[in-house]
Amino acid sequence: MKLSELPHKRFNSLTGEWILVSPHRSKRPWQGKIEEPQKLSTKTYDENCYLCPGNGRSNGETNPHYKDTYSFINDFSALLSDFSEESVHEKDLFVSEPVRGVCKVLCFSPDHSLTLPLMNLDAIEKIIELWKKEYTEIASIEWIRHIQIFENKGEIMGCSNPHPHGQIWAQSDFPLEIIKENREQQNYYQKHGVSLLSCYLEKEHEFKERLVCSNDHFTALVPFWATWPFETIIISHRHFQNILEMNDNESKALADILKRLTTRYDNLFLTSFPYSAGMHQGPVNDGLHPEWHWHMHFYPPLLRSASVKKFMVGYELLANPQRDITPELAAKMLRDLSEVHYTMFKS
Repeated sequence: MKLSELPHKRFNSLTGEWILVSPHRSKRPWQGKIEEPQKLSTKTYDENCYLCPGNGRSNGETNPHYKDTYSFINDFSALLSDFSEESVHEKDLFVSEPVRGVCKVLCFSPDHSLTLPLMNLDAIEKIIELWKKEYTEIASIEWIRHIQIFENKGEIMGCSNPHPHGQIWAQSDFPLEIIKENREQQNYYQKHGVSLLSCYLEKEHEFKERLVCSNDHFTALVPFWATWPFETIIISHRHFQNILEMNDNESKALADILKRLTTRYDNLFLTSFPYSAGMHQGPVNDGLHPEWHWHMHFYPPLLRSASVKKFMVGYELLANPQRDITPELAAKMLRDLSEVHYTMFKS
């Protein structure tokens, strides 16, 4: 697939939206904001960290001396199980609806310094098992419809604590991105009888130019419609709806692909690479949704170095998302990197 080096639009078949691609702008000089590169933590324990084992949290509770993973209800939950049933519908101009939910914090490791690329596969597999356990428990709440598992990594992504952790926000309705992906996947499945991402992945393996890494069960690639400079998506080879449908081999393979992808991220600019990442999976307690195909998004903000980030401003906010570096070039840069973490080569 050959695309012009001149400006063009690309269609996001997963959301039904468009992205403007401007390859000729990638060489423009930069005299804007310079960020402080994200540094790797050297502390295995921080007495001031509210996520480290044995430490107190802001609500007065004390963390247990956990040995691998640990989860708890977020002390500052954005969604609450208790909620007002009041709604507002005023001339279709002032509209509000009640929403309830559950928010949890998931500590990946008792070691304050360990991010995903620095963990061994066994440790990452324990995180996947925790995701499954939490998903099972939260899905048993009959009014829950969507379970969002995600991780914010790095201060630049608004992460309030450097201790390796993720979150779950589960809610009684469907958030915007899920509504868009549900619509497009459902339309495709009804028209073709197969999942949208199954066909998309098959074509990406045929083209090869946007692939980053792969194993027997998962592929990480830069999507054709990527918005962020080094955005990637992990797609399961087998069509299933949620993380509970993964078998043991697939869970091990997911740990493998997560470590390989995040190691490449760190190696790109020799920094602890920031991102927001999260998996999208089918609705819960809402009947069958065979159109849904499990996948995981990675949205990193860095643009051309560890200290220069992509800003979504001006045209991006007012008109349309836009990118300079092509997805094909971004994929090649990631694909060509070592899967051995850069810290292993330091003297």
